[in-house]
Amino acid sequence: MEIRQATTVAELLAAEHLYDGPAREDWAARFLAAGHLMLIAYEEDGFPAGFVSGIEMLHPDKGAEMCLYELSVDESRRRRGIGRALTEALVAEARAHGCQGAWVPVDTDNEAALATYRSAGAADEGGFAMLGWTFGGDD
Repeated sequence: MEIRQATTVAELLAAEHLYDGPAREDWAARFLAAGHLMLIAYEEDGFPAGFVSGIEMLHPDKGAEMCLYELSVDESRRRRGIGRALTEALVAEARAHGCQGAWVPVDTDNEAALATYRSAGAADEGGFAMLGWTFGGDD
């Protein structure tokens, strides 16, 4: 397995089977233009087996932090250490970027995700509530 940063729209679109829904070329281009990070795990045959995406965030009193936005491993390739390897690779990128830390929002009942993040060195920082706004439309 090799983990590489996606740098082209074509790479992002080729990993579409790992996403929650269909990828859009314009959104993929915007993702890259915004400087967001996606690392893709490729098997020896070139198959994208998983990905992790991160967003570097800046704040005047916190410096830079990396948010692990999403982690996905192809269902047929799970329980082989791919998720952990991707998480560790993103944390290494965060360090290389000079981030002060990294964090990930995760549902408290998602035992697989919790185990993956803990195995990669994450510590539980307590529960929180996530509230959101939905604006509709495709843009």
